[in-house]
Amino acid sequence: MTSTTRRAFLTASSAGLAGILLARRAPAAAEPGGPKLRVACIGAGGRASANIGGIAGAVEFTAFADVDEKRAAGTYKKFPGVKRFRDYRTMLEAVGRDTDAVVVSTPDHTHAAAALAAIRLGKHVFCEKPLAHSVAEVRALVKAAREHKVATQLGNQGHSSTSIRTFREWIEDGAIGSVHTVHACCRKSHSRIRDLPKLAEKVEPPANLDWDLWLGPAPFRPYSPLYLPSSWRDWRPFGTGTIGDWTCHVIDPVFWALDLGAPAAVTAKVTDGCDPKAHADTFPFGSQIEFEFPAKGARKAVKVIWYDGSQKPPRPAELEAGRNPPDTGAIVVGDKGTITYGSHGAGSVRIIPEAKMQAYKRPAESIPRVRGHYEDWLSAIRESRQAGSNFDYGGPLTEIALLGAIAQRFPATRLEWDGPAGRFTNIPAANALLAPPSPRPGWGV
Repeated sequence: MTSTTRRAFLTASSAGLAGILLARRAPAAAEPGGPKLRVACIGAGGRASANIGGIAGAVEFTAFADVDEKRAAGTYKKFPGVKRFRDYRTMLEAVGRDTDAVVVSTPDHTHAAAALAAIRLGKHVFCEKPLAHSVAEVRALVKAAREHKVATQLGNQGHSSTSIRTFREWIEDGAIGSVHTVHACCRKSHSRIRDLPKLAEKVEPPANLDWDLWLGPAPFRPYSPLYLPSSWRDWRPFGTGTIGDWTCHVIDPVFWALDLGAPAAVTAKVTDGCDPKAHADTFPFGSQIEFEFPAKGARKAVKVIWYDGSQKPPRPAELEAGRNPPDTGAIVVGDKGTITYGSHGAGSVRIIPEAKMQAYKRPAESIPRVRGHYEDWLSAIRESRQAGSNFDYGGPLTEIALLGAIAQRFPATRLEWDGPAGRFTNIPAANALLAPPSPRPGWGV
């Protein structure tokens, strides 16, 4: 492809995104063979390897950046010809002109800095969930994506599933009447309360890891093997706990089907003697968090109650003996019945009891199906549209998780939330947790 042709392709691809098609153009595939999108990846090991595998073959990789050479070794071996960097800032400077889109698969605390750096260069972005580490970062990403008119996608793959569409179709069909309560849960616990004393132990970072780059914008703290390679979600400076890990999967179906928007209030109960001050670096062993969503249009008010770790939702009375509610998923209660679903994209959608499921006359499919989450994003870039879980959608969904994580810091306190203003109206101290600490020099968001 000539450079002139590719420039025309990129100009058209980014011309009119943000929900409205502003550019009228033939899809890229109209050119013989279709131009392959050129993608750079921030993160190459761990979860990043799955995202890279998900688009391999459909794109041309321009570069990988990872702070841990050992963690990224498998990806580097699979793609030996792709340029490698440790610092994604250096990577974007080096290959930015030759790159159309960027995949961000890093720990939560670096999502915003990495994704914003790409968006400000006019790159389309796929970012792992949760979208960011703070509400302020989420809103900055949503704003930037709109301003730069790029195609975005949150990494909650279940949003592109058939089952989440089935769930919404049943809700819209009135299968269980008017929904008033949702019990959402994940049995995982990201608490490290017992390990807090070990943080005082002095350990040098391994040679394969650039600890300073891994910290990125986060305030400096000494390396600890308790943080890496896969336990950073357990620590508030880097992760968002179980609720941050799973909300974008588990609450996604009801968020979409019920058009929940922002809650009016959130209240948390924490267990096992978790002290918000003494244990501020980590999360409780279990929590129960209630979100109050006001009535909206024809929909009545809805309560969404989140359970994680040691906390479990009540067993539905309609559930037959010998059958169990999901360990990770939701129980959706309406005035005419109950639906249960599993963890990703409303997997295993069922009306309970089974006799009622068998008697239900299922509606015809009314929501278009998509081929897959990665395919939806890549097609969105080529078709000058937004993907299904773009940042305008995934941002508010992520905010629910982040508000829940803040509520854990103020147990048994009803935090009243003004969504449009982005602030708590009754607990000023909670507002201090809406934005991250000042970033270290060179890492501004």
